[in-house]
Amino acid sequence: MEQINLFESENRNQNQPLAARMRPRTLDEFVGQQHLVGEGKVLRNLIERDSISSMIFWGPPGVGKTTLAQIIAARTDAQFITFSAVTSGIKDIKTVMQQADKMTAVGARTIVFVDEIHRFNKAQQDAFLPFVEKGSIILIGATTENPSFEVNGALLSRCKVFVLQQLTPEDLEQLIKNAIKDPRGFGDQDVKMPEDVISALASFANGDARTALSTLEMMVLNAEHDGDTINVTKEDFEQCTSRKSLLYDKQGEEHYNLISALHKSMRNSDADAAVYWLARMLESGEDPMYIARRVTRFAAEDVGLADPRALELSVAAFQACHLIGMPECSVHLTEAVIYNALAPKSNAMDVAYMEAARDANEHIAEPVPLQIRNAPTKLMKELDYGKGYIYAHDTEDKIADMECLPESLRGTEYYHPGDQGFEPRFKERYEAIKKWREEHKKK
Repeated sequence: MEQINLFESENRNQNQPLAARMRPRTLDEFVGQQHLVGEGKVLRNLIERDSISSMIFWGPPGVGKTTLAQIIAARTDAQFITFSAVTSGIKDIKTVMQQADKMTAVGARTIVFVDEIHRFNKAQQDAFLPFVEKGSIILIGATTENPSFEVNGALLSRCKVFVLQQLTPEDLEQLIKNAIKDPRGFGDQDVKMPEDVISALASFANGDARTALSTLEMMVLNAEHDGDTINVTKEDFEQCTSRKSLLYDKQGEEHYNLISALHKSMRNSDADAAVYWLARMLESGEDPMYIARRVTRFAAEDVGLADPRALELSVAAFQACHLIGMPECSVHLTEAVIYNALAPKSNAMDVAYMEAARDANEHIAEPVPLQIRNAPTKLMKELDYGKGYIYAHDTEDKIADMECLPESLRGTEYYHPGDQGFEPRFKERYEAIKKWREEHKKK
């Protein structure tokens, strides 16, 4: 159990780790989580008005859970007490709860911050419950685990859960640059660090501010001095992270070269090359969602009806990337990439759309044929909307002898089925329908 004065003071000791020295002191210094603390957002409003209620901060390591608690502690007029789930027992909890009861009697508030609340057992969590219920304390819990499973239901129902998201590479790049310029960091020193090395470090940190700042500190301490200038290089990054840096500009030429290499390797049915280029992109810090979108497009553009399962699997991989992120989703992308590489190929979907789009843009926008117009009103019916429409399900062959294209485009064919995989089946059906229409036109 710690009182607020045991939080790091604003006179931060330069012997502290960089991540501790650079801990934001205000919401304006806080980076990331703009969905919660951006201007006008709910959590920011609650903190600025000092009107918070019991809440749980849930998110991965290094995204600002404890920092938000510290900012609340600095702004509130309430007594602020912090517990560690590792060192505090039920006796400590009951002692503080009794003190909070006494403070409530004289109109004072008590905020209790519990770091790693998921580590508290049921009995320890239950000790908070009656005091939260009657308002003796405002509880703030921080957890990296899903509170639905790790926090007692009764306690959880009395807390608002705020989900903190993994920091983006852009967030981390900002944090790194702030640390280089801020006197609390390396602002009193002349530190030079190229943009591509900053980008590589931000990608390496994988959404964790603590990892980014700790690694930055190690890189600066190990960098060579040129007079008063400290030059942090790609080699410093590689040495401090024990990994080769695969640097490339995510908005530049190499970005497009790599995604082109992935796409064309899959198109050429080269599964090994496709997996290599996938790994090159992911290990360089590329957003897996971007790759997933491109793979999903490939499944329709280059595989299509030759294997309809390719699109299903690619969409599933896209959803997996969205739900669990890196590094876990790398295997889902690998499965989708290999499946698409080995699948039979057809570009008939892409060709069909491009030809139809050309006609849609180049031809006069003819009106929709009357027989396939919707006729929800009496006036529309009087104007012959829907006249001549044949409900295909009512026919013997489930096909209606009815034109659906505009007059000038009748007979145009956009779908040109290939001969790979499943597509011959679709081709057979397509040809049978065309033959049926020809036969019935003669009658």
